[in-house]
Amino acid sequence: MKQGFCFIFPFYLSKKSMIRKAYKYRIYPNKAQREYFAKVFGCVRFFYNKSLSDMNEIYKCTGKFKDITPASYKEDYPFLKEADSLALSNAQLNRNTAFKNFFSHKSSFPKFKSKRNNQSYTTNNQGSVKFSSNNRYISIPKCSRIRIKKHRDFYGDIKSITVNKTIDEKYYISLLVEEKTESINLMDNAIGLDLGIKDLIVDSNGNKYKNHKYLTKSQNKLTKEQRKLSHMEKGSSNRNKQRIKVARIHRHINNQRNDYLHKLSKKIIDENQIICIEDLKVKNMEQNHKLARSIIDASWSKFVSMLLYKASWYGNTIIKVPTNYASSQLCSLCGYQNKETKNLKIRKWTCPKCGSVHDRDCNAAKNILSKGIEMFTKDGTHPDSLFMLGSLESSSKKPPLL
Repeated sequence: MKQGFCFIFPFYLSKKSMIRKAYKYRIYPNKAQREYFAKVFGCVRFFYNKSLSDMNEIYKCTGKFKDITPASYKEDYPFLKEADSLALSNAQLNRNTAFKNFFSHKSSFPKFKSKRNNQSYTTNNQGSVKFSSNNRYISIPKCSRIRIKKHRDFYGDIKSITVNKTIDEKYYISLLVEEKTESINLMDNAIGLDLGIKDLIVDSNGNKYKNHKYLTKSQNKLTKEQRKLSHMEKGSSNRNKQRIKVARIHRHINNQRNDYLHKLSKKIIDENQIICIEDLKVKNMEQNHKLARSIIDASWSKFVSMLLYKASWYGNTIIKVPTNYASSQLCSLCGYQNKETKNLKIRKWTCPKCGSVHDRDCNAAKNILSKGIEMFTKDGTHPDSLFMLGSLESSSKKPPLL
């Protein structure tokens, strides 16, 4: 619910609720299976790009967008019949969603897909997705007995699957599962979080969580390999090998970051019922070229998105405090505003009014908590009655991968 500049995300869970989660596993297809996946990736990419191009031409001629289905192309392009029909239908839905987001000003105009990026396709489960008795193999539509590393179990019905091939030629499968989740018995804890670069998170209790700066630590190695790549002839086999080397470094950095953010977000969700954070405009902040790389490395947006969808699973409330709230300038004890703290180099300061000494980030987290609780109670609802608020609307949306 939105109140002025305040965004409050209360989620209600009954004792048991049906939600959807995506589980991601590494798969090891054989040569024939890799060839089949390559065909489906190519067909999905071809249909998406061809239909997008034709829809643009139709719009130029008529001024209207016309939906194009995969069936309209199968007569002229018979190779589309070899691919999973539901994969093509899902490509159609993804294209329409891209147009919808563009017209609602949520994203830019749909772009053509490239075979040089990650390749993927999504298909629905119509009872054909099954695991072997020892859980070492999985069967999916038109492709059976793919070796899989099932490192974690799930309990629910598989609704759809997504097969993905990364730039460094690793294969993964994501299973969208509908399962029951019980709400966590949380204490009535509320916490304020200040996101930063030196420390990734400082909370209102004074705890500081380190920013490991994974990209910065691997920057020298990454720069060295990228320099080698830039000197190689385009289209050569050596360049392709070097491209995979660079992609592996990026994947390693991304895996490190995701692992840390998942563990940290789950810890905060488990320990607190109300979580107050600042509504940061990350894209605007990235315009500062001196801090852009550090901001990207910190991945604030990814961390906040993890908090949001995990809160929807377990019945927590997320409160976003307005961007223009001067959390770093106010004394958390007496409310005095010290404008000198606009200088980011000031990490500690003494309040001229009450004489209290403040750590910049911890003080900001306390102010974010106070402001969040104030906005929460303005709605006439006390935090004690938290579980009576809202509804779990996010369960019908496609969740992020675990």
